[in-house]
Formats: sequence, structure tokens, C-alpha cells
Amino acid sequence: MTGGRGSGLARLSLNQKTTNRWSVAEAVQGCVRAGLPAIGLWREPVHEIGVLAAVQLVTDAGLRVSSLCRGGFLTDPTATGRQAALDDNRRAIDEAAALGTDCLVMVVGGLPTGSRDLPGARHSVVDGIAALVPYARERRVRLALEPMHPIFCADRGVLSTLSQALDIAECFAADEVGVVVDTFHVWWDPEVMTQIARATGRIASFQVCDWITPLPPDALLSRGIMGDGHIDFRGLRRAVEAANYLGDVEVEIFNADVWDADPDEVVATVTQRYLDVVLDG
Repeated sequence: MTGGRGSGLARLSLNQKTTNRWSVAEAVQGCVRAGLPAIGLWREPVHEIGVLAAVQLVTDAGLRVSSLCRGGFLTDPTATGRQAALDDNRRAIDEAAALGTDCLVMVVGGLPTGSRDLPGARHSVVDGIAALVPYARERRVRLALEPMHPIFCADRGVLSTLSQALDIAECFAADEVGVVVDTFHVWWDPEVMTQIARATGRIASFQVCDWITPLPPDALLSRGIMGDGHIDFRGLRRAVEAANYLGDVEVEIFNADVWDADPDEVVATVTQRYLDVVLDG
């Protein structure tokens, strides 16, 4: 792998959230202008134009879809809520299959409103994944469990470590349930390197952005451009490659200032930072 453009960008994917105000069509054309080969799509903007239209845009541009965000939110304790979540996840699986990606990112959900039963919420995730696997298997879509930083445990993701995600994933075949290694969420974990090695053959997505300080008031929008914070991207990238992950490296940034900036300039910056900070020089 080189440090220059061209072949150095062969695995770089722009997650659509990084340029949040771009439509699917605008994000696709932005990737084309920047010479990026892949894009990570989100369901909501895909729904705005329709799945078939999104498929056509990506196909015409010659891009691959590195992942679809997102499925999950499986912690509702009521029968009605569980069924609604499973139905929505099955639609997400169909959308991923139509878009040609085998990676559906699963943000599993936080505590139900008013609940303090964290073990119960995690058990609901296990049950939900088990219910979805046969449907996903038939469509050749892998459910990619994304552990999230503990600050999001209450409201967004009750899986906080790769170890917890792998405990669930390993109940299923590796091509059925995998894990997402998102640098923002896992960099702090003292066991991260051990757990990445444990995840050999199960890493479905590798996402990069930085941990910046001080955190903004809205922690959800606290992701920085690689190189602006504290994360050792090269070390984590080498670890996932040693675990046999040679797929796309997806830049996913939630940050109000980044979203307010000119999207083409953002793409240019993250592309250069990928070359300078993520790849070996």
C-alpha cells in the first residue's frame, strides 16, 4: 500500500454522514470528482429518492457501496415494538442487498425509555439478531454489530466494547454476523488490540474519524477529522489488516463544523488526511 494518490485511495470510502448536507446524487458525484471508489450510504437519504434510483446512481458512477447505515434498535421490550423493529430491519436488509453491499451496520439501541435493565436490553439484542439472521442469510447480507463508546450506552448502543459485540457475533457464522471497528468508539479500550485479533474473519467494516477534545456539548457531533485528535489510526489499521480485513476504510464524521463547511473541501481534507495519517507514509 502506497502513500500517494491513485492506488493509495483504492480502499477509501466516503460515508455519507461526513458530507451530511449532500444528497445521494451529490455525494456520489463528490466521490467521482475526488477519485474515491466507494461510498457508505444512509437509509434516510436513500429513501428520499428511492432505492432503485440510488442503485442507478451508484452503478452509473462506477462506485461500490461499502456499507448501509443503519439497522438495529432492537431493545424495545414490548411485543409491538419488537415486531416493528424486526420489520424495519428486514426492509434494511432488502435495501442493502439491492444496493450491492453485504454490510448492514447495526446500531443496536439503548435502554428503553424509563428502563435501568441493561442486561435485559442486551438480551433483547441477542434475540433480535437471532431472529434476523435467517432473513439476512438468504439475501447474503451480513449484520455488522457496531460497539459504541460507553457515553452512548443509555440512548444509542448497549454494546460498548468489541468483546461484547463478538460474544454475540460468535453465536453465528462469520459471514452472517460480523462487527464494525469504528476508531471513535473503540480506541480507548485497553483490550482493543486483543479483541481485533479475536475478530479475525468477522470484521465487516472499518470506520475512521478522530476523538477530539474538548468534546462539544452534543457528544453525538464530537467526531473529528483524522489527525485532529488523539487516535493512533495506523496502529488500528494495521491490526484490522492483520485480522484479515482488507475491505474499504470508511470515513464517517459527525461534526457540526464539518457539516457546515464546503463538502468538496471536506472530501479533499479527509482524503489527504487518510493518506497522511491512516496509511503508512
